[in-house]
Amino acid sequence: MKSKRNLLIAILVVISTTFNSCVTAQSSNKKQKYKVAVCDWMILKRQKLGAFGLAAEIKADGIELDMGGLGKRPTFDSKLGDPAERQKFLGKSKETGVGISSIAMSGFYAQSFAKRESIEQMVNDCVLTMKNMKVKVAYLPLGTESDLTKNPELRPIVIERLKWAGKQVGKIGGVIAIETSLNATDEKKLLEEVGSKYIKSSFNFANAVDNGRDISAELKILGKKYLAQIHASNTDKFWLENDPAIDMPKIKQTLEEMKWSGWLIVERSRDVTQVHNVKANYGANVAYLKRIFQN
Repeated sequence: MKSKRNLLIAILVVISTTFNSCVTAQSSNKKQKYKVAVCDWMILKRQKLGAFGLAAEIKADGIELDMGGLGKRPTFDSKLGDPAERQKFLGKSKETGVGISSIAMSGFYAQSFAKRESIEQMVNDCVLTMKNMKVKVAYLPLGTESDLTKNPELRPIVIERLKWAGKQVGKIGGVIAIETSLNATDEKKLLEEVGSKYIKSSFNFANAVDNGRDISAELKILGKKYLAQIHASNTDKFWLENDPAIDMPKIKQTLEEMKWSGWLIVERSRDVTQVHNVKANYGANVAYLKRIFQN
């Protein structure tokens, strides 16, 4: 009788251990240190519900959701201010299991963050969208018109506006991640001058490569404290796995040593022989990043 009881206990222990292992495995899958997203505008789905389905098809974990075009408007051409429309996006995100890595103000690629008069409305609209969609990061590229390398005279007004923007996004506990053309040392100095924990960096591999800088060395200089997200792609030429300029295992090792975790967002790195093949290009790059960072 005693031996049967001991056998039953042993069986129950095995079952319990196996169940707990499965639960732990499922939990770890949900809590990936590194998640992979794609820019909705680059997969030709700018602020379209179809971005979620396409992202799911290429097995991305999320999308960087754009605020919409800017042009000469006082603010972004965004559907996301409409509660009914916004709910459709949130519903599609839940349905597909595709998250939202960040809200992008891509209009500033070509528009001047330093000179536009209605900057307060633009930033506040973005922050309100972040709040309503429960997204913690906004992406702000200081594009061609506010390039501080080519236009250093704009630095004071850019710093002033970023300080103000930091206060606004700080009210919701969010972060605005800026992309500049500066090297890591100078970008870190810029962020130190801004002096807001709510303004950080959106690091772009392409900026480092285009200027002959080592990606891993730049990441180390910038440091975990100032790094909000990463645009983990190069300019169009090769898929990431075929790009001789990017040592992805080394980059992962660097981020591990920095103890950084977060979103890796694919913007470009399209194969120029099939540049318009969205599924092939982004599917390949997402798969490669997941193979390296989620293995």
